[in-house]
Amino acid sequence: MPLPILALAIASFCIGTTEFVIMGLLPEVAADLGVTIPAAGLLVTGYALGVVFGAPVVAMATAHLPRKPVLVGLAALFVVGNLFCAIAPNYWLLMAARVFTAFGHGAFFGIGSVVAASLVPRNKRASAIALMFAGLTLANILGVPAGTALGEAFGWRATFLAVVGIGLISVAAIAWLVPSDVTEPSGGGLRAEVRVLGKLQVWLAMLIAALTSASLFAVFTYIKPYLTGVSGLSTAAVTWVLLLFGAGMTIGNIIGGRLADWKLMPTVIATLLLMALLFVGFMQFGTIASVAIGIVFLWGLLIFVVVPPLQIRVVEAASEGPNLAATLNQGAFNVGNAGGAWIGGVALSSGVSYAGLPLVGAVLALLAVAVAVLSAALDRRAPVTLHAAAE
Repeated sequence: MPLPILALAIASFCIGTTEFVIMGLLPEVAADLGVTIPAAGLLVTGYALGVVFGAPVVAMATAHLPRKPVLVGLAALFVVGNLFCAIAPNYWLLMAARVFTAFGHGAFFGIGSVVAASLVPRNKRASAIALMFAGLTLANILGVPAGTALGEAFGWRATFLAVVGIGLISVAAIAWLVPSDVTEPSGGGLRAEVRVLGKLQVWLAMLIAALTSASLFAVFTYIKPYLTGVSGLSTAAVTWVLLLFGAGMTIGNIIGGRLADWKLMPTVIATLLLMALLFVGFMQFGTIASVAIGIVFLWGLLIFVVVPPLQIRVVEAASEGPNLAATLNQGAFNVGNAGGAWIGGVALSSGVSYAGLPLVGAVLALLAVAVAVLSAALDRRAPVTLHAAAE
């Protein structure tokens, strides 16, 4: 792995731990702050909304700045934000700290993916993005299970303090390893960045990303009570299941990068169909602990098969000004995170059982399939310049 991409992967590990570890700590946070588990689940929604609204603001504000200082500053923002989370005395201040932390998320992954793609030959761009996102998947193998165990043993605040330490390492890695002459902002500036948003395929890719994430988070936000209440697993066992989910994500990320450099849209469509079938299987057989564990692993694998293809699709479609579009795509993933968590919470509050939540995920995955099929059909009618898919 090239050292600059390694630095970006370390930072993505920190960001991924920040985003996902809260789902393993919902009961602890809810009990400590005196709120219900669905209310604690809104901390996931709040973070996702922070990504959505912060992404375009940060991307536009930094459009004319050199990429390396921007990446260092965004990594530093995560350090400060996680410190605020660790010391938040009540639910609403924790929510505010989560939203503040999230403001740099979309811009970091958006700008970082453009930087990563610029460091390798064109036909390896999706794989380079996958390497950067490897930090995010490793966060689910190491960061989330370790953070969950740490929170259960010493309190959820200890987990956020640990993330602060990791964040400081990521700031140092980017400052040291990312070259100062890394790709600079597009020549057209902010105007060029905004102009590419007029391309339909850019928006369709973002819609697919949002629906895919929504299908995941409608269920995964509440995975701990699902596995303990429906599958009959112990609280301690959930930590190991989360480890398997992260392992699946890591494998899926590697596969997704390679498939995207080969056949982009067929990969996306086939993977989303498999996800919908998996949700149905989860609903039917989730009461069998061993089956539920296997499904969670496959679930993690499939969700990250589609991440590199969708990110490189946006970067290539918006090649004249990719930073804002790539950043907004991260916002789209998090619109799905927020929407999925909210939809899942509404379903639970409306009387749907935890066992019935996978059906919600299946419906959302099928909607993503429909949009992906439309996008592929438009490719055949008026091909989009997607070098990563063609070469």
